[in-house]
Amino acid sequence: MKVGIVGLGLIGGSLGLDLRSLGYEILGISRRESTCKLAEELGVADRASVNFTLMSEADIIFICTPIAAIKPTVEQLIPHLKLTTIITDVGSVKAPIVEEISPLWSNFVGGHPMAGTEENGINAAQRKLFVDAPYVLTTTANTPTEAVKTVESIVRSLGSKIHFCSPQTHDRAVAWISHLPLIISANLISACLDESETEVLELAKNLASSGFRDTSRVGGGNPELGLMIAQNNQQELLKVLLKYRQSLDNLIGLIEEENWQELEAKLQVTQKERPTFLS
Repeated sequence: MKVGIVGLGLIGGSLGLDLRSLGYEILGISRRESTCKLAEELGVADRASVNFTLMSEADIIFICTPIAAIKPTVEQLIPHLKLTTIITDVGSVKAPIVEEISPLWSNFVGGHPMAGTEENGINAAQRKLFVDAPYVLTTTANTPTEAVKTVESIVRSLGSKIHFCSPQTHDRAVAWISHLPLIISANLISACLDESETEVLELAKNLASSGFRDTSRVGGGNPELGLMIAQNNQQELLKVLLKYRQSLDNLIGLIEEENWQELEAKLQVTQKERPTFLS
């Protein structure tokens, strides 16, 4: 089977490394000739090109571009594809993508691997990135069964944990566990920078260690990703942000009132429940 990958960054590059090692022939597309050359040198792709005609050979194509580029990419691809070609994507927001792409190409399966790092670009690609990571397939009543089976088979070969849900359910869930943390993390950095005393701010920077590093990691990542998430999952993100603000106001109230018993009870609950999100 020939697998096409459009967008040879962290996710696309990592997919290429693993799928190629599993025996798939990998055809890569990038905007830059230099990236195409590097993809072949690194073993990400058997062949890579800036020309979309290469995808005429593909049996399945993974779209690994930024969210805003997914629809234009599919539109560029369509004239070159076999009618049987399956298209799937790795976008972190699903409802708008599925709504836009499904009418353009019936053999489309929405997907989202919950894997990655704060780094980007083909040099960040790594083997085994998807092992034990959740990988969501967002099917609808109109998603072809055979296309889903093919994507599922490939994803399982990566060692991922597959989850099926509607695009809307996906977007609500990831708003809580992915998009909200990114915004909160970014705001933590922003709030620290608002410290008016230079001496305090410099000391805080010098003292920052594992706690700050862990909490600020996703907020210090690619700004383009955070912006696209906010733009494309705006309503779900706003809902969880408002609920988070209510929860934060509650915590502020407990501290102001010196209600240490209630605060301790809340912290005991969070300590107990955290592992249920990470199992």
